[in-house]
Amino acid sequence: MKINRLFICICLPMLFACSNTENEKASSPNFTVKNPLDAARKDVLLVLNAKELAAKHPSLDWSAIKFTAGENIPFQANDLDGDKQIDEFALMFDLAANEEKIITITPLIEGEKAPVFKKRTQAEISHKINGAWKGREYEGGEFKNVDYLRVPPEHTDHSWFIRYEGPGWESDLVGYRFYLDWRNATDIFGKKTTDMVLQDVGQDGFDSYHEPSDWGMDVLKVGESLGIGALGTWMGDKALRVETTDSLSCQIVLNGDVESMIRTIYSGWKAGDITSDVTSDLSIQAGSRLTRHDVKLSQSLPNLCTGIVKDENGDFFKNESGNWGYIGTWGKQSLAQDHLGMAVLFKKSDLIKITEDEFSHVVVLEPKNNELTYYFLGAWEQELGGIKTQEAFMKYLEEVVVELSMPLDVKL
Repeated sequence: MKINRLFICICLPMLFACSNTENEKASSPNFTVKNPLDAARKDVLLVLNAKELAAKHPSLDWSAIKFTAGENIPFQANDLDGDKQIDEFALMFDLAANEEKIITITPLIEGEKAPVFKKRTQAEISHKINGAWKGREYEGGEFKNVDYLRVPPEHTDHSWFIRYEGPGWESDLVGYRFYLDWRNATDIFGKKTTDMVLQDVGQDGFDSYHEPSDWGMDVLKVGESLGIGALGTWMGDKALRVETTDSLSCQIVLNGDVESMIRTIYSGWKAGDITSDVTSDLSIQAGSRLTRHDVKLSQSLPNLCTGIVKDENGDFFKNESGNWGYIGTWGKQSLAQDHLGMAVLFKKSDLIKITEDEFSHVVVLEPKNNELTYYFLGAWEQELGGIKTQEAFMKYLEEVVVELSMPLDVKL
């Protein structure tokens, strides 16, 4: 069900000097990965932090390797902190029911090029340049993609400065964006293609993506709600989004073939009587509808919350019986007036309560050591091979929580 981001606790410096000749002579270490389920798993993401692996095989040049299991396995080398060193390798592969796969780390031979894989995820942020601020609006100029943006103090909603009003991320199944301003709510781009499309969205008119196109469209009306999976805190009778902050900055951490990630720093979030800095990492993997949200706080809060926009056409349901639970909605609640399913998935051990306010279905969660991880997703019926019924959507969610609860068995 394409949702496992399994970490093996080994770290790998990027540069281990060795000659090509030494690299050819080096052994090819391997490890085994087993699927414990009696069901196939497609597009499983396995993340390796490889310090211990490098210590065991110091002759390998870790900048010139490939992963194989009969054929090349799609992977990417991730630098998560911008220090020009590889922090982890992200691999993607399929597993049959109960299959055990042997994966070999193979040095590239002299003159061999690194394998190239199809790009199946993307993350971007694009803002205007060569124009000028006139009060709270940016006039003129053209959009440019950047890897980092510190949001200028003039910027607010509908300033016409950031293309589609914030950063975007997508897999081959679905896209998302959030408003990089006081709203800080998450929206869904429904896709009718597996191609990467965000680079073209909003180029031909600031909000043209609300209209149907060949690639798809914006399918969600967010309003004053949490949209899908936006972060907030529960203030007794309502969810407070991350609205009042001292400053905002946003970075494209990963823009890879199999995984992409956006990091946002909310400095000085005013959450009631408490002020906390928030680090938000939103990541997506190939072949998946799920966004993973990893949150870190500088100051403790009694709770964090997230949720789903209320819609009179969306049936609400929940499941809090297993290690992972979810809240979800299904119905003709898309802006195309057709079926859209949405869900938030959470660890049962983090759950405080499931509730609601005027605008959102809400799940209230307890951060542990000032950290929290949850997932959210949208499933539009016009996807290629999309989910068409509520029964199929709920079956899909049950499969997702089973996979979250049953990670791969990995032996190094």
